[in-house]
Amino acid sequence: MSDALAGLAMAGEASLPLYGVRPDGLQALLAHLPSAGAQASLTEFSAEAGQILRLENAALIGLGTAPALHGFGAAATGLPADSVWHMAGDGFDYEEAALGFLLGAYKYDKFKPRRRAPASLSCKNVSEHTKTVASAIYLTRNLINTPANYLGPAELAQAAIDLAARHGAQAERVSGDDTAARYPALAAVGAGSSRPPEVAILHWKGSQADDHSPLISLCGKGVCFDTGGYDLKPSSAMLRMKKDMGGAAIMLGLSAAIMSLNLPVRLKLRIGCVENSVSGNAMRPSDILRTRSGLTVEIGNTDAEGRLVLCDLLSEACEEKPDWLIDAATLTGAARTALGPNLPALFCTDDAMAAELLHAGEAAHDPLWRLPLYELYDSWLDSNIADINNVSSKPFAGAIVAALFLKRFVSKQISWAHIDTYAWNDTNSPGRPEGGEAQTLRAMLSAIERFSAARQRNAPL
Repeated sequence: MSDALAGLAMAGEASLPLYGVRPDGLQALLAHLPSAGAQASLTEFSAEAGQILRLENAALIGLGTAPALHGFGAAATGLPADSVWHMAGDGFDYEEAALGFLLGAYKYDKFKPRRRAPASLSCKNVSEHTKTVASAIYLTRNLINTPANYLGPAELAQAAIDLAARHGAQAERVSGDDTAARYPALAAVGAGSSRPPEVAILHWKGSQADDHSPLISLCGKGVCFDTGGYDLKPSSAMLRMKKDMGGAAIMLGLSAAIMSLNLPVRLKLRIGCVENSVSGNAMRPSDILRTRSGLTVEIGNTDAEGRLVLCDLLSEACEEKPDWLIDAATLTGAARTALGPNLPALFCTDDAMAAELLHAGEAAHDPLWRLPLYELYDSWLDSNIADINNVSSKPFAGAIVAALFLKRFVSKQISWAHIDTYAWNDTNSPGRPEGGEAQTLRAMLSAIERFSAARQRNAPL
């Protein structure tokens, strides 16, 4: 399926005005649209977020008090099929609104074609930056929504190779015996599947970057399906496990945006592509694994596999001494219990980096919430027969303990952020259709843009 943008009109197409309006501005707008007052009264249009009022030659989209991103997210599917619109009105950000429109037009339709085409937004309203961000989110959503029988480790790795080719980046694909030699813990996670594990690596440098430009290193958990292994999940918990590669998908989308925008950075992407299955070759509870760093890990639970995928990737990334190291993973249910599905957890070893990510998330309406790397819980990972256990001896603070596990594999001098994300929308809402979601992609992109610009100016963040 293509990542081409739905909801974007061709240049030159005639369009009708689409007025974005908030409740406190409704009466003033209606005064300028004489034909709209009676219709608004008849339909009880109050400009709440996602409400649409259709007129003969215009339409109003309610924004409520929500970001314009969300209000305009309802427009593409709420307006007549094949109609074309341009934004009008004031009191909202046009770029944000355009992105919301395009995200609302998205649908994963590889196996079930659309019943109707979405409405379209005039390309006059959409900047190249907005189109780039929307395309990156489409790419991410498409990957997460693809069923596991169509997207296994090889296919996910190939997605990274294809992305590199589209942007003139270098790519490396590690498979077979090389996977076990370079990434032994990751290879152990994938040993139970008939579809062998792989690692895809992408190298890229912006045209305005040099050897002293910031090195941004990204790592993504790419578990294409997670049965839990011998610590088998109940069937109800497996229904969404095709999304367990969401961290890798988000990092692929983020990399696509960084390269499309030609940011002045050096970029390194690693995604660990595996399937956690049950077979005679699968890792068992109480097994001892060796890791790339040399640390040994006792397997306390085979369903805590994501941290085993990431630990080897993080170890290798640290060898290159990146300026920023960020990983993303659908890592723990504990993060969802603490923060719910819409608020990913952020753990970070650098306060300035954390502040930048949090600020960027708030500004982009793509929020994160920082949780502590609380050192007193670190001993909960102790093992009597290995350097570390992959799960805690206590039933508390699961997201924190998972982050502390990963921290064992990150060099102390590295500015590192770990994002524990859900990568999914449970229900349909304006601009956020049910299914895979590129949570934190916009936050990370904005933070990296600011970081790289500051480095070019030799200025602090």
